[in-house]
Amino acid sequence: MKLYQLLLGCKPAGRNIEQHDVFFGVGNSLKDLIPEILNFWPEANGKIHIDAWREVTHVEGFQVQVAERSSDLTVQGNALFFLNLGGYKADEFSELHYQMLLIGQDKAEVTGRAKDSAFFKHTGFDGAPSHIDDKYGVDVDDVFEIDDVLPAGFKDQFRILISRAEVKVEDEIHLGYLPLQKL
Repeated sequence: MKLYQLLLGCKPAGRNIEQHDVFFGVGNSLKDLIPEILNFWPEANGKIHIDAWREVTHVEGFQVQVAERSSDLTVQGNALFFLNLGGYKADEFSELHYQMLLIGQDKAEVTGRAKDSAFFKHTGFDGAPSHIDDKYGVDVDDVFEIDDVLPAGFKDQFRILISRAEVKVEDEIHLGYLPLQKL
């Protein structure tokens, strides 16, 4: 089984511009994820497309694997986190976003490292600082451990395993409009 990260897009009824959200799922292929994608965003009425996706296999020198929850493999130490950084540039009518996957012991560790990123340092100015979007508190928009944001069916059946990679590899990122019907 594979862990996938998808950037989903749609224009829900009553909205003026396309909306986006990030979805994580487990399957043998993107097509396997369609039922959970549709459950994830019911307001889209099935009119969802993928704007970007990746099979998550390597992050920051670590290998990321999916295992059956019932397996004997032990999980220790590090976890996989998703962070959504937000920032502003003077005279641009928009909030800019940058999504990151980081490996760490806890939210505090990965949040600290995200604040050292070029995006965080170079988007924001007096009165409109850059921030890490997080539903939990001030100045933080989104910081999630992947195990926490997997749909319930995946969470019950699978877990994420993190181990040091022997070779540094980068995941391939696929970009472009991809309707679910084409999977």
